[in-house]
Amino acid sequence: MSPHLHASGPAPAVSVESGALFRTLIGLWPYIWPSNRRDLKLRVFGAFVLLLLAKLATIATPFTYKWATDALAGHGTAPVAADEWMLWALTAPVALTVAYGGMRILMAALTQMRDGVFAKVAMNAVRRLAYRTFIHMHELSLRFHLERKTGGLTRVLERGRNAIETIVRMVILQLIPTIVELTMVAAVLLWHFDWRYALVILVTVALYMGWTYRATEWRIGIRRKMNDSDTDANVKAIDSLLNYETVKYFGAERREAERYDRAMARYEDASVKAYTSLAILNAGQALIFTIGLASTMVLCAIGIRDGTNTVGDFVLVNAMMIQLYQPLNFMGMVYREIKQALIDIETMFSILAREPEIRDAPGAQALRVDHGAIRFEDVRFAYEPARPILKGISFEVPAGRTVAVVGPSGAGKSTLSRLLYRFYDVSGGRITIDGQDINRVTQKSLRDVIGMVPQDTVLFNDTIRYNIRYGRWDANDAEVEEAARLAQIDGFIRMSPKGYETEVGERGLKLSGGEKQRVAIARTILKAPPILILDEATSALDSHTEKEIQDALERVSRNRTTLVIAHRLSTIVGADEIIVLDKGQIVERGTHQALLARDGLYASMWNRQREAEEARERLALAADNDAAPNRLPPALADDIPASPDALEVARVDAAE
Repeated sequence: MSPHLHASGPAPAVSVESGALFRTLIGLWPYIWPSNRRDLKLRVFGAFVLLLLAKLATIATPFTYKWATDALAGHGTAPVAADEWMLWALTAPVALTVAYGGMRILMAALTQMRDGVFAKVAMNAVRRLAYRTFIHMHELSLRFHLERKTGGLTRVLERGRNAIETIVRMVILQLIPTIVELTMVAAVLLWHFDWRYALVILVTVALYMGWTYRATEWRIGIRRKMNDSDTDANVKAIDSLLNYETVKYFGAERREAERYDRAMARYEDASVKAYTSLAILNAGQALIFTIGLASTMVLCAIGIRDGTNTVGDFVLVNAMMIQLYQPLNFMGMVYREIKQALIDIETMFSILAREPEIRDAPGAQALRVDHGAIRFEDVRFAYEPARPILKGISFEVPAGRTVAVVGPSGAGKSTLSRLLYRFYDVSGGRITIDGQDINRVTQKSLRDVIGMVPQDTVLFNDTIRYNIRYGRWDANDAEVEEAARLAQIDGFIRMSPKGYETEVGERGLKLSGGEKQRVAIARTILKAPPILILDEATSALDSHTEKEIQDALERVSRNRTTLVIAHRLSTIVGADEIIVLDKGQIVERGTHQALLARDGLYASMWNRQREAEEARERLALAADNDAAPNRLPPALADDIPASPDALEVARVDAAE
């Protein structure tokens, strides 16, 4: 991790209640003023200097306008000596008009320079917080990610990132400059005119901010509903597109479109209300300010009648008030944007505030693997307390040996691999590798020594080479290609026009199930770990390829500790020991032959699968003889063992 991207301090817990902005700024300050970035601190300092200079130019601009007006009207209000009056009378209107234009240019230039200088500070803060949130999401447990919707989670990250930028830029570049300008304008008008002008300004600002506050609070609920409906529509769109093939299988395009349109209709309704409420807010602000502007100009007009003010003063008051309207208008916008940003950032910071379920123990050491022996000692686990999954599992996978775990669906087989990877921590008992409790070693060192070939392989939307190299990032091209050859996929890759640079598509959808599985096997081969977990590693392969992959896996697993989680029993007949799970407990254990001789659950599962395979073979023979693919010829059906389950499996396979 880059040293510039380390987080400083805990993430603030944000809400839209009183004090939320202050707490947010406290949390963001280490990113705006990073302790290890002197260049960014200088930029912050330079931005504040430019801010003050820009506001001085802003205050001076209306005075040049006043002096030019008085010069045209014949009033000597400009600060000049008496003996210079003749020259001044000839040149003052033009000179002061030029000065007025120059001040406006200077004001704009200084403001833009301030924004440009501060831009790197703001975007660095956005980048560091987004990076920290992304890292934190990976640190959170598998349970968290199973409970969340990916589309909604990415939307939270996107809106949170935008909200950080909004808060940083609005507070530093708008809120603080607005407060400075309001203070300076009020002081100048109090000094140049009298208390009545200051009172009008104070009342105008108070009414303006009060209306802005109340209207914005009303709009908060509307904004939240709009965000929720936007997230819902985005989730439905992503979910539907990720399941593109399923939608096509069931001809559900219209249903999916209607489902998405219903979500967008809710978003449309909320958006219309949001724009309507914004129009009401802006109209109220314009009314309040216009009354304040007219009041000050009336006061000045009365002063001109009484001889206490000049026409230039009338112009000055107008210019000051118009100039005051800009920061006031920004104040309303800043308040709205900050409040809305707080809503958007609330979920993001709540994710940052969520503690990872799985943490390294204090003082955890790196796992040392000498042999790779795995032991499950009275392991108990439950995803939910009311539904235990494992109920005191104890067995050993000796170093360099292969142990298979089989059993009905829901028996807890895949849970064993998740516990071994520490996606979850055991509820009771312990798991050791070479005598070391995996809860006492670092997660990274644990996962570095384990290779996994999962049942459901999901690939990155990148090239085949990228996906295989993911197993060991420092591997060279020759090692990547050798791993692919061992996984029996090198020939297929080389037949593709782009070879190893072939894009696999979203989640690897451009590849078949067997091809994706072989990519997963290749990257595990490339990783070359001392411990292997094969979770239905050949489930997506045809019988011929399965035999080839099985041979490759046997070569790879030789002299490695291997835990095989299997449904297809034909793939684990050569295992050194087979563990049979049922309802979270070990009900049988032994070699393949010993378990068949016992004639228990394993033998029942074996016989059922053999019947299904024989049924498939007979159906294939019938298909070759032009028999109907979705039913069995009567004579053929009589030869098949009378197992309804086997027949059903055979019919489904034939239909496929």
